[in-house]
Amino acid sequence: MSIKGFFLKQAVKYNTKNLPKDQQEALTHAVEKNPDLFSKIAKEIDALKKQGKPEMYASLDVMKKYQKELQELFKN
Repeated sequence: MSIKGFFLKQAVKYNTKNLPKDQQEALTHAVEKNPDLFSKIAKEIDALKKQGKPEMYASLDVMKKYQKELQELFKN
């Protein structure tokens, strides 16, 4: 695993403390499978937030954009 992948995995663990264990594991597994996708998603959300869009709406917009890729990751 790359350094970027390691830090993404740690960020997922930290930010999903309130999720049930099985959902935490599914998200961690998805990040491990495609850390570049999650890095890209985070950068795009951050860019929209800097433009003044609330975080929730920015997240929803970006997640819709990558919906098919995310569905594939969570399917397996």
